[in-house]
Amino acid sequence: MNNIQLSVVHRLPQSYRWSTGFVGTKVEILPTEETDLGSSLMGLKLLSHEGEEAREILYVINQSIADMQIPSAVIEWEGEPCLFFSKEDESAVICRLKTLGAAIAENITALYPL
Repeated sequence: MNNIQLSVVHRLPQSYRWSTGFVGTKVEILPTEETDLGSSLMGLKLLSHEGEEAREILYVINQSIADMQIPSAVIEWEGEPCLFFSKEDESAVICRLKTLGAAIAENITALYPL
């Protein structure tokens, strides 16, 4: 599947954690006061694809990240498949995505503060 090279991923705006009793299958938004904890997760969503096609691409990305010994999971969030992984692994995951040819969408206010 070469669609990864045509994929655009976007960081979800909040920090997350595994829901109690649902590690690897369900996430919840992390309260602001807990976002600096080492257990926080980051989520990525595909902007370029939707539905089953997005899920398939995310599974390919998930496997590629697993090849680097980085745990991650494809989980439905707000009706869309998203990829979740430890925030500590963000740099390695973003590097892998770029190596695969995916584009990373950045928040414009992060680049040009008001």
